[in-house]
Amino acid sequence: MDIEELLPQQPEGGKDDKKVSPLVSLEKDLELYKESIKEIAIEIIAEGISKHPIFVAHQHEVSIGEIILNKDELNTNWTIQASMVEEFVEKGIIKPDLQELFLRAYKKPEEFMCVFVIVPEGANFIYYPYQTRR
Repeated sequence: MDIEELLPQQPEGGKDDKKVSPLVSLEKDLELYKESIKEIAIEIIAEGISKHPIFVAHQHEVSIGEIILNKDELNTNWTIQASMVEEFVEKGIIKPDLQELFLRAYKKPEEFMCVFVIVPEGANFIYYPYQTRR
């Protein structure tokens, strides 16, 4: 599955032509969401749904995972959906022959949330710590 298939078609040119990294607002939202995300990750693992939860962060509609934190309801910038490595493999986002490589790089879900960040320019995995180091 290509990234274009996850996002609905977006009109060219947005209202914001200033290029501020969307990751700035994502970090702010992840700080706000991290306790809820950790609870859901632990629940996914404890219930035997998956050992590898993945959270999808986006600002548009996407067709993977289930909405757990809606930006419109929470007055934030990013919506978070809960998914898992198995769905990513099933949808072809993680190719089956690369699943083992992905799992070796996957960080401890008790310490880090695995976030698949989708923006119109593309998508990538990041690991965000539940505890911020001070």
